Amino acid sequence: MDDTFPDLGALNNDELKELIHQLTAEETEISYRRRILHGKIDILRAELVNRLRLKHEGGGETISGDDVQRLTDILAGRDGLEGEAAS
Repeated sequence: MDDTFPDLGALNNDELKELIHQLTAEETEISYRRRILHGKIDILRAELVNRLRLKHEGGGETISGDDVQRLTDILAGRDGLEGEAAS
């Protein structure tokens, strides 16, 4: 199927059922990927909160430019975090 919506009147019942099946499978895959991404985001946020809490308890700055850059690198996959998760 291309990016445009098909002419439904031109599809027979079997083609319509197949299209429903394909789109349902695609939605399931997208939903799975979304849940994985949300999980990664939750882990990153928890790690950041923990680091900020420890830094604050130690009397340091709560957040610095280095913290923002580190989180940016992690989210962009430049930190090697992806490879560690696969191990």
